[in-house]
Amino acid sequence: MAAPDATAPGGDGQPGARRPPGGVGSQRAAFVRLVAVVAAGVVLAAVLHGLPVLVVILALVVMVMVHELGHFTAAKLSGMKVTEYFLGFGPRLWSVRRGETEYGVKAIPAGGYVRIVGMTNAEAVDPADEPRSYRQATFPRRLAVAVAGSFMHFVMAFLLLWAMFAFSGWPTGATQGVVASVARFASGASPALRAGLRPGDVLVSVDGHHYGQVQQFIDFIQAHQGHQITLVVRRGSANRTFRLRPVDGHREQLRHDGVLEPASTVHKARDGIIGVGLDVLNVQGTVNPASAVARAGSMLGSVTAQTGQGIARIFSLHGLGSFAHDVLHAGRTSTASGTASGSGSSGGQVLSIVGAVQIGAQAASQNVSELLYILVAINVFVGMVNLFPMLPLDGGHVVIAVYERVRSRRGRAYHADVAKLMPVAYLFLAFMVLFGIGALYMNIVQPPSLGGG
Repeated sequence: MAAPDATAPGGDGQPGARRPPGGVGSQRAAFVRLVAVVAAGVVLAAVLHGLPVLVVILALVVMVMVHELGHFTAAKLSGMKVTEYFLGFGPRLWSVRRGETEYGVKAIPAGGYVRIVGMTNAEAVDPADEPRSYRQATFPRRLAVAVAGSFMHFVMAFLLLWAMFAFSGWPTGATQGVVASVARFASGASPALRAGLRPGDVLVSVDGHHYGQVQQFIDFIQAHQGHQITLVVRRGSANRTFRLRPVDGHREQLRHDGVLEPASTVHKARDGIIGVGLDVLNVQGTVNPASAVARAGSMLGSVTAQTGQGIARIFSLHGLGSFAHDVLHAGRTSTASGTASGSGSSGGQVLSIVGAVQIGAQAASQNVSELLYILVAINVFVGMVNLFPMLPLDGGHVVIAVYERVRSRRGRAYHADVAKLMPVAYLFLAFMVLFGIGALYMNIVQPPSLGGG
């Protein structure tokens, strides 16, 4: 899930050649219409109980535009000419010109872009603008512009971690399963609801087994579909015993706020569920803002290292083979943890933008700390993937800048022929599109889950 490249085409005509259509009155009317549409979307989300989804979507939009703001700021400080800073692509909905730069919103909210003149030697540039083009800038300035977008993702991740440590507390893996919710199925009461389980109950044992990890409880319940089990929970200061029979999760649907959704997206066709959602994360207390700085920096390093290992694993030959297998068998097998017996996570499942929204919305529905941590993980992932050394990603511009610097001689700048790289860039882009479509398909067929129902 990489953020759009800052230099991707998105304007209409030559940079700086167009001005926003219409006068001040028409622009004001367009702005009012845009605000009305956004307000209507917020109201609709509230009516349909979709505010958590809306919150995550807005967070992703902010991420994209802060990414572009990094490129924009670096280019402006370097003296380059920036002609456009837009949210979205396609037809222009609203825009306003300030100085030489046009700011606005376009109809397809699939990202954002900044237009900087002269990004490659193939681009036609007005001779008057050539001295301020990207390609004529010094190596340090071009490098700064190229990495600024990804750098902003790490800045955002650090600030989110700092806020988490200082104000909401940080999530840690739970060793006990705490019932967060008890589900009602479309067909009637779930086994947990009929038995009398309540939110706040803490799992103690199942059929006499005392497990140290929540996932072990989940695995046991999944393996006993159709069989009666004895579940002991702690409620307050006393233990209570319940006898229930897990049902087939693929035959049931959850009824949540009047909306039906699949009860299970688990590995096998007959995994058992009892209809509870388990908290899989404990939230630790906050620390003072000064101490939060050091903790945020340390955790950012850990998350970055883990994300790097995950990216290497996903895009290895074995990882790509596993991904292709999962896509082909989507709906029958899954890399996601089971949700219906209590909890789950996205596990090793690759997330598309839809999957990221699904996981983020689930986190937003549970607590602020989980949402902040999910947004941190997304920021770090996007920041790292964007530095992959291929066009149209930012890393491709970094490689070109470095290559041109190495080939340049004193007093004579070398400019790479980007046209020769385009076949490889198109091949890479096609691969990323196919990969993204596969991830999107899996996330639709088997929605990833942070915590089950």
